[in-house]
Amino acid sequence: MHRLFVALRPPRLMREALLAAMGGIDDARWQSDDQLHLTLRFIGEVDRHLAADVAAALGSVSHPAFNLRLEGIGSFDRRGRIDTIWAGVTPHQPVRSLHVAVSRALGRAGIAPEERAFVPHITLARFSRGPVGATGLPIAQLWPSPIEARFDHFLLYESDLGATGATYSVIERYSLC
Repeated sequence: MHRLFVALRPPRLMREALLAAMGGIDDARWQSDDQLHLTLRFIGEVDRHLAADVAAALGSVSHPAFNLRLEGIGSFDRRGRIDTIWAGVTPHQPVRSLHVAVSRALGRAGIAPEERAFVPHITLARFSRGPVGATGLPIAQLWPSPIEARFDHFLLYESDLGATGATYSVIERYSLC
């Protein structure tokens, strides 16, 4: 089985700005440079035949390249506890448009539609048992430099879960025109 997702990999200068902003929050598990990405679509566990269909279907995606800028810090919570701190990107329109194109291609390969709302973001940290609410969580200090970068490709990744966290491997690279 293969655990797959589709993502944008921030260019080096953007990743450096994100890495420089990390730190200073107890119990946060910070992402490494290799883990920084903006998920376009999580696919999940698939067999090797469906993985091949997914890779082929993504090859049909036609979308223009675009620029994104880091903008803002936020958090996701689960049952009132923060479980993720993330950096936002702007503008949303081009990355949302690419998300839709990727989702359509995956639908043609037999992947069920995503049920969660798409929120363009780059995960910075995770918590096993996060703080209750964002009050008092010093996420404002993490504000990254407003680096802007060109995104001219997206990637199909495989994720291997281990005791020390996830390891990501690029399966395929797809150009944006």
